[in-house]
Amino acid sequence: MDWILVAEQALNGLQFGLMLFLLAAGLTLVFGIMDMINLAHGSLYMVGAYLAAATALATGSFVLAVAAAVIGTALLGMLLELALLRRLYQRDHLSQVLATFALILISNEGVRMIWGEQPLMLNTPAALSGPVELLPGLMYPAYRLLIIGVGLAVALLLFLLVTRTRIGMWVRAGASNRAMATAMGVNIKRLFTLVFGFGAALCALAGALLGPLLAVQVGMGESILILAFVVIVIGGIGSIRGALVGALLVGLVDTLSRTLLPAVMRQLASPEVASNLGPALASILIYVLMAAVLFWKPQGLFPARG
Repeated sequence: MDWILVAEQALNGLQFGLMLFLLAAGLTLVFGIMDMINLAHGSLYMVGAYLAAATALATGSFVLAVAAAVIGTALLGMLLELALLRRLYQRDHLSQVLATFALILISNEGVRMIWGEQPLMLNTPAALSGPVELLPGLMYPAYRLLIIGVGLAVALLLFLLVTRTRIGMWVRAGASNRAMATAMGVNIKRLFTLVFGFGAALCALAGALLGPLLAVQVGMGESILILAFVVIVIGGIGSIRGALVGALLVGLVDTLSRTLLPAVMRQLASPEVASNLGPALASILIYVLMAAVLFWKPQGLFPARG
């Protein structure tokens, strides 16, 4: 197999994994700190993509589109937390699942009412529409390199925020012992609202950046939400480091398996069998990975309270 193809797919897996990290980081913060199962997390990703596409169509600026998506979705997330979700913190997980599943249905219908049934187009910035030569013979799209750079920068900033700042100390204290953090003067309600808004902003950033690569359409958040849950289960609930490692593993395994497995199967079986069996095996490989991690480390690779 051509090494250029493998290198391109590895970079695609890195790019996909970093975008999964933006989704999973917010989800693992909400799940690990607030003990809140939020199935509507993917809907915030969808709203961010739609806000970015609508702003880009209105202004012609991709930078303004990303900024509008991040700010607007963060405000929407904080409003949802204040109006509804904080009433679910003391309820059982079944109530949280039912309420946030209802939010998925409401979000999908709300998007249909505002933007219609047809997908919106979000174009790649003209300055980043061409390829970049990374190595002799290896050309890679400049926009995907931008996504990789933004993902790595956000991962570094998020790590520094959680581990090196006072706000991060409050977040870790609230996750470890909510009652003690309150007794020490931390406003837990305000902290939770800010954390939820921050998680919504990360979702919007992922949606805005992936918009030019994927269709901006109703229901786009449901499929990627499943992968985000797989990531936090592999990495460890509540762990930012685990979310990063889990996202990179899922992104690389999913992308490389879809390229390499069909090629390997063609060497072992007939073309008809390979064309059917290869993609099927590739689609379940990340769940096999999750099952293996849970078998050896039931709390994930980097549990937050390990």
